[in-house]
Amino acid sequence: MRTASSDAGANARAIFLAKTVRTFCYGFLGILLPVYLSELGIGAAGIGTTVTLTLAASAALTWSARRPAERYGARVALVGLALLSLVAAGLLLGIRTPAAVILAAMLGNIAVGTGETGPFLALEQVVVTRAVAPERLNMTLSVYNLLGYAAGAAGAACVTVLPAGTLFATFAAAALVQVAAYSRLRPNDRPAGRPSLPLRDLPSARRIRRLAGLFALDSFAGGFVLQSLIAYWFHVQHGLALEALGAIFFAAHIVTALSFLAAAWLADRIGLLNTMVFSHLVSNVLLVAIAFAPSAALAVAFLLARHLLSQMDVPTRQAYVMSVVLDHEREAAASATNLSRTAAQAVAPTLTGYVMQGLALSAPFVVGGGLKIVYDLLLYATFRQVTPAVQPERRR
Repeated sequence: MRTASSDAGANARAIFLAKTVRTFCYGFLGILLPVYLSELGIGAAGIGTTVTLTLAASAALTWSARRPAERYGARVALVGLALLSLVAAGLLLGIRTPAAVILAAMLGNIAVGTGETGPFLALEQVVVTRAVAPERLNMTLSVYNLLGYAAGAAGAACVTVLPAGTLFATFAAAALVQVAAYSRLRPNDRPAGRPSLPLRDLPSARRIRRLAGLFALDSFAGGFVLQSLIAYWFHVQHGLALEALGAIFFAAHIVTALSFLAAAWLADRIGLLNTMVFSHLVSNVLLVAIAFAPSAALAVAFLLARHLLSQMDVPTRQAYVMSVVLDHEREAAASATNLSRTAAQAVAPTLTGYVMQGLALSAPFVVGGGLKIVYDLLLYATFRQVTPAVQPERRR
């Protein structure tokens, strides 16, 4: 006999599987596509515009997915998104033109940074939150993100050994696995009897808007230093080939994955907000330092040190957002914060392309890092008095 507990466990396992296969593909696509487009004749400004279009499409999908998820459950929305990824893979396999590649990136919600934003993340974090006990949420979201980054690292390594056609076929197979995984989600992935309300009518609307606004600033800053743009920077500034880039981002994904376990440990001791802010602040100083590194080796060292800290705020941010709103507000909170992040991030890459071309190739590291430091200070000042409704017992 099925129980609520077994349904919750099945939901978590399905989400973990889907996250793993999807981010495995993001690991190689985020590196492959800018280089692939460059070989098709697209320059720095065109690469930046492509990233902007990809993020704009991701924002539109995030906005579109909320209401179906609230009315029919996450299963319906997630299966639909996975089918779009399958269409995207077909375009990459069948048509070798810049327009087809760009359209595929938009439909497939292909991640262009080392972290994931967009509709999959928005819906999956809600399903995971409802599938686990509150005291296990920090660690579960950390494992969820760890799986994503470890899979992304493996995907990045594949760039060095597999041709583009094989990788695009792998993307298609992963989309099919996602469809199968999401189809197994149980009905308890949403609260029953709750109408879908506009954000303005929710009790936590003001808090959600503040979080969304601050996260937008962080993501706008992050848009200057997305993985695809960093890969392009290393390729042009230091002459690194695709094989070297794959190895660098493999290592970046690995150290990031390890940091998620440290994030859960630290959050249980100093709190979610403190973990979010202080780890992020140090990482952004390292981000600025990359611009002034005199050699590729030192730039890589700063990049890896940054990745050891920069994503510790990801599971803690997800847990914080899910814990400071009511259960029936979680779809709205996840969608609003992810939408603001993705939309704001979409603005910066086009600017970055022109900044790289017209000002200095390394300038985006300074601009992005500086704005992220401002975000950290504002987040702490705004929410230092707001405590999650449920959080783990502090450990010493």
